[in-house]
Amino acid sequence: MLRVAIIHYWLVSMRGGERVLERMLDLYPQADIFTHVYDPAAMSQKIRSRNVKTTFIQNLPGARKHYQKYLPLMPMALEGLDLRGYDLVISSESGPAKGVISSPEAAHVCYCHSPMRYLWDHYHDYRSQAGGVARAAMPLMFHYMRGWDTSSANRVDAFVANSNFIRKRIAKSWGRDAVVVHPPVETDLFKPVAEVSDRYLWVGQMTPYKRADLVADAFTKLGLPLLMVGTGELAKDIAKRSGPNIEIIERLPFDELRKAYASCRALIFPPEEDFGIIPVEANASGRPVIAYGRGGALETIIDGETGLFFHEQTPDALAAAVEACESWLSDFDPAVAIENAQRFSPQHFDRKFQGVIDQCLAGAAPADMRAAAPLREVELS
Repeated sequence: MLRVAIIHYWLVSMRGGERVLERMLDLYPQADIFTHVYDPAAMSQKIRSRNVKTTFIQNLPGARKHYQKYLPLMPMALEGLDLRGYDLVISSESGPAKGVISSPEAAHVCYCHSPMRYLWDHYHDYRSQAGGVARAAMPLMFHYMRGWDTSSANRVDAFVANSNFIRKRIAKSWGRDAVVVHPPVETDLFKPVAEVSDRYLWVGQMTPYKRADLVADAFTKLGLPLLMVGTGELAKDIAKRSGPNIEIIERLPFDELRKAYASCRALIFPPEEDFGIIPVEANASGRPVIAYGRGGALETIIDGETGLFFHEQTPDALAAAVEACESWLSDFDPAVAIENAQRFSPQHFDRKFQGVIDQCLAGAAPADMRAAAPLREVELS
């Protein structure tokens, strides 16, 4: 029987990366999971039912809440994992995961949600928000981490990117090519409804790059009804800057969230995301998306058909897009949005991801996926 190890950066909350992990577990029910930090109470039953092993980071003080403070120790922690006897290693990378040492005979496939943002494209943002001691230590510490992050990319037989946007970042950061396999979205869980409200919808974490502030400012100016679902470090600030036309709810049960998707006038999606599952869920619910026209949204939303783009992350640009949407909505066809969302169903993910795995296990991974190569169109049909 094929012995499979799945390396996931940390298991402390159920977000997009953990949903992808669940789908991998469906494909490989015999797999063992390795991670730096594990909080069973925060995980789904599917993950809790599997054999989960942790690195020594798990036993450090406060690791479940402050795991990111131990980032400099994670390369050593990964290299200490004993993966002898595994035929297939799948690393799920967003935090450190791909840097394990696998057997020479094993195939190692990395599914990359993103090269670590705090090391690469978001480094200066994270440093500017850090405390004084951390800000002083970051240049030397992260210089070392970037070197390890780049060199450990050579331990991977094939990279899989969750979008063309991330594929380009893999090439920029690590000099490696990647196959694009979009994350699985449970599109069948979402359905349209007959009556749509006049209220717009925003869903997400109230953290800086999600740009909830942009949405609050634009809709306070517009005076149009808006529901914001989410919480985070900026929650108090968002509440202060929101007008009376904006309702904020920290979280909704899934059934109510589905109703919010299906009945909203349109979903507002202002961040530059690696992929972005939320816009796909909105389209699957038969509703359009007003999205910032960069990143993964360019691959999930069809401008003028399943949504509209705005091209500057400013309240005025978003407000103009919302006003344009008011005129455009009479031309919007929910059936087109639903059909578009089906491109990202779990069945598509299974077929494409399994195809990459099968190639690697057969020793047929393209040679230019082992070393630096110019970008090329590599997407399994």
